[in-house]
Amino acid sequence: VVVLSVPYSAQHGTLASVKDVMDGKLLITVVAPTGEKKNRVSLLPSGKAAAEEAQEQLGEAARVVAAFQNIGAHHLLDLDHQMDCDVLVCGEKGDDKKVALELCEAAGMRGVNAGALANAVVVEGMTSVLIAINILSKSKSAGIRITGI
Repeated sequence: VVVLSVPYSAQHGTLASVKDVMDGKLLITVVAPTGEKKNRVSLLPSGKAAAEEAQEQLGEAARVVAAFQNIGAHHLLDLDHQMDCDVLVCGEKGDDKKVALELCEAAGMRGVNAGALANAVVVEGMTSVLIAINILSKSKSAGIRITGI
C-alpha cells in the first residue's frame, strides 16, 4: 500500500516519479485540491477528482482508492486525538476499499464505502466546505458523519 499525501500541485510530479513501481500496488490518495481561497470549492480543469487523475496517470495496472480527504492534517498527526467523524472511501474494487476501511478502523475512525472513484470529486470538494465551516465557527474540527447506516 502506498499513501499519497501531497498538495494537489505536487501530485503529477510525485506520481511520475513512482509510476514505474506502482504496477499491482494499491495507492490510497488523501489529495484534496483547494482553490486559491481554500474555503471555496474549486473544480479541477479536467472536471474530475484528483483521485481519478491519479488513476489515469498510473494506468490500469495500479489501483487507486480515495480516503481521508476530510480529516484535518493536524488531527492525523496527533495520535492521541479521538476522531469524531467518518471517512468516506471511494474506489472501483471492493477489496481495495476494504484495505482503506481497515486502515480507518485501525486509526479509530469509521470508514464508509462511498462508491466509485468518480464520487471522490464530491468528497474532495467537501474539504473546502469543511475549511469554510471551521473558519466561520472558529473551530478546527469540522468533519463528516454519515447517519442512518
